[in-house]
Amino acid sequence: MIRMITEARTTRATVEELLRRIAEGDADRIAELYAPEYDWKLSWPEAEHGRAATPWIVHRGTRADAADHYRMLRGHHIPEEAATEIERILVDGPDAVVLGEIRQTARTTGRPYRARFVLHVTVENGLITRNHVYEDSLAVARAFDPHL
Repeated sequence: MIRMITEARTTRATVEELLRRIAEGDADRIAELYAPEYDWKLSWPEAEHGRAATPWIVHRGTRADAADHYRMLRGHHIPEEAATEIERILVDGPDAVVLGEIRQTARTTGRPYRARFVLHVTVENGLITRNHVYEDSLAVARAFDPHL
């Protein structure tokens, strides 16, 4: 029981630090929170991975990949017009689920968008070993693709 409580505290602290670093925008500092190799998943159709409009949507698995993801994500949005609302963080041992909504503006089109998201993170030994994101990919795609 004590191990589970300690594990949950470590998980919550790691997730809160991840969210803080994402808000700060330093991709290398964000990547420091990831294990050298981890399980990464984005809820986008496989056929849509790596499209020109959303090049950050690709498979990831290393710290360098995580840094690249956050760097690309920031580069394709207008940081001054970004906001994230965290509604809830649920923790169960090494697993945490973050519920919220992002508000961003696509740099290439100038289109603002809102997208609800769920982030499922697993923390082991203080490092993220799973990063699964489920978001409103249609809202994101519409903001970046002038034909949608």
